Amino acid sequence: MRGSVDPGTERSDVFQTRIHGRGGQSVVTAAELLASAAFDAGRHAQAFPSFGSERTGAPVVAYCRIDDHPIRTREPIAEPNAIIVQDATLLWSGEPLAGVPADAYLLINSTKSAAELAAEHPALAERGGSRIVTVGATEIALRRIGRPVPNAVLLGGFAALTGIVPLSGVQEALRNRFPGVVGVSNAEAAAEASDGIRQSPRGDSEPPRTTFGPLGSAERLNWLAKNRVRKTSSQCRISPSGSNFFAFDVDTPLGVDSRLSPTLIFTRCEFG
Repeated sequence: MRGSVDPGTERSDVFQTRIHGRGGQSVVTAAELLASAAFDAGRHAQAFPSFGSERTGAPVVAYCRIDDHPIRTREPIAEPNAIIVQDATLLWSGEPLAGVPADAYLLINSTKSAAELAAEHPALAERGGSRIVTVGATEIALRRIGRPVPNAVLLGGFAALTGIVPLSGVQEALRNRFPGVVGVSNAEAAAEASDGIRQSPRGDSEPPRTTFGPLGSAERLNWLAKNRVRKTSSQCRISPSGSNFFAFDVDTPLGVDSRLSPTLIFTRCEFG
């Protein structure tokens, strides 16, 4: 169940993210980095992939849960609070949108606007209550890192879009995972995506910080809905470096079937 910590027990304050990509895009690493950033921010987190073909280019799915309490469920995430799509061509399969609630965040790696993607994918066009943001993550990665690996860029965008983890936490996780110049380049790429989303057509001011639970989520979504049509100078400087960032309000579910592999768990122990 969405937001559950124990089988048969539901709680709404766990934030669940599903990451879709292809072999070679470091999808599992993205989930682990997100969990690490959350743990360093004082929260409990877990990250794990689904089994599947490990060949380059094959679809890969990874999961990340973040909570203020210990996380005991190990099930695949069927109804995520957010999805990250590292390869937009996966949208044709329908799998990334399976089970995605109407109020979920959708972050997609694409140089096309969300409106353009919605025109190509009816399932996106039908999502009247969702927030869809696209980022040209591969292009940023090539320029900043020298490799077409979009995960770090998208994590920076995820931090700006959801507020679940701070950008500084994502950058620290990247520098710890990739020491030296590689880590610095990844951190800079994440910052570029974060800045681009903050300067997107939603407006100059920062949206309310996401808090766990339905009220915090609703507060942020209401802010986004209210401010999405504001015309600001930021729309003229969405991407000073030439990258594309788009936000668009554009519903629809299916089901997920995955077999689990070992889980990376970040949890805090209390003694007393």
